[in-house]
Amino acid sequence: MNTYKITLLALLAALAVVGRFAFAFLPNVQPVTSLIIVCGLLLGPLAAVLLAILTTFLSNMILGMGIWTIWQVVAWALIGLLSGVLGKYPRKIPGLILVIIAVISGYLYGFIISLTTFSVTGKFLPYYLAGLPFDTYHAIGNGVFMVLLYPIIAHFFRNYAEKHFNLQNTN
Repeated sequence: MNTYKITLLALLAALAVVGRFAFAFLPNVQPVTSLIIVCGLLLGPLAAVLLAILTTFLSNMILGMGIWTIWQVVAWALIGLLSGVLGKYPRKIPGLILVIIAVISGYLYGFIISLTTFSVTGKFLPYYLAGLPFDTYHAIGNGVFMVLLYPIIAHFFRNYAEKHFNLQNTN
């Protein structure tokens, strides 16, 4: 990973942390998951995992750390890995598929976060079912953020990358 990619990663981390605070008034609606997916698609799985770790720890320094922090890292890192692997395919991914991936990632994130309660109390199903409306907010938010953010970020990344490095997927 060269300094140009690290710079982009730092910018994405700043955007994700600020976005997490900016949308705090909406339950479970935040751009973090979509940014991690975009990062994985364009910069690769390693960059997406690093973004997941950076975003989680930087934002939780202010929001508060807890047992959920580890599960947030696990959930976002897994989403980043999956999108990074998907981004390695040289074919263009249609926008609708990206939105579907973002929506599914919202539910995957919620499922993994629900494992926190299982690890503490042993009761998974009631907690997971109670959280499904919030997972739905997260999923819808991911879809909207993907529609809004992906074209803009991909455009700027393409222009920047032409001079410094190759993107792995240039949708």
